[in-house]
Amino acid sequence: MPYLTTAGEIRSLIAKYTIAQTLWIDTEVADYKSRNPRLSLIQILDNPQDMTGDSVYILDVLNQPDVIVDFIEQIMVNASIEKVFHNANYDLRLLGNKKAKNITCTLEMAKAIPYHILPLPNYQLNTLATVLCNFHGIDKQEQGSDWGKRPLTDEQIEYAYFDCIYLAQIHWQLLALQSKIASDPAKEDLTTLSEKFTELEQKRKLINSEFDYLQERLKKAMQIQNVSETEYCQLSGYERKSVKVKFTELVRLVENQEVDLDFTITLTEKLQKDLGRNLEQLNVDVEKTSVWRLIAKTQEDAVNDE
Repeated sequence: MPYLTTAGEIRSLIAKYTIAQTLWIDTEVADYKSRNPRLSLIQILDNPQDMTGDSVYILDVLNQPDVIVDFIEQIMVNASIEKVFHNANYDLRLLGNKKAKNITCTLEMAKAIPYHILPLPNYQLNTLATVLCNFHGIDKQEQGSDWGKRPLTDEQIEYAYFDCIYLAQIHWQLLALQSKIASDPAKEDLTTLSEKFTELEQKRKLINSEFDYLQERLKKAMQIQNVSETEYCQLSGYERKSVKVKFTELVRLVENQEVDLDFTITLTEKLQKDLGRNLEQLNVDVEKTSVWRLIAKTQEDAVNDE
């Protein structure tokens, strides 16, 4: 569990990691609830088989912006290195954002696995670590501690390096699950699939109906009682503004050369109908796409087909 604090030793480790194939990375952020969060720690693991934590390096980059830039340019932007995060969008805000390449997110991997294969109450890291990897007694108390204060406590440092171990093990387990659910469409059992689809479709309709009913009932009750938040829900509102203008007004702008409106618009079916035969006088581009719709049959329909 090496804890590196100086720019020199951190840069040396960054140079070492530029030849890595996969890195499991976590971060701790100071002032994360403010408008100006600061990257405090970068935790890295390059050996997922190490359960001791000896291969986890903790880089203290607080108030070292040049070191962070080096990490982004040499690691995050390097497309030949796979970088594995949990909830990657959170970490990437301070680690290159959209410039980062070859990012794997275990949160998105878990969400993509069907519920009947991976039944979870949520997709938090500690939940996945417990269910998939049999880690128990995970303490997340230090997660909300002050990561902008130095020196860090022993508890903070221990918390920081454990998350990389959890992350790597979760990643391996999710890869194994992905391989199990991979399927060849040409060999699928259509009878079994369609039966399961129909069953779930009926349940979904019932759940959606109940959800819509409860949602409207709760919204009205909170508005009438002038309550904006309960233990479980928060009610917020906004004004939706629509800006409308007559098409002749846009034509006038073009004729007066006050604005360039030389862009393509999509003609809705209503507009096409309103234009009628005038549509033939326009130089239009027609794009055709195939849209497939799957409809679940009722039990009565299924019986009639037999």
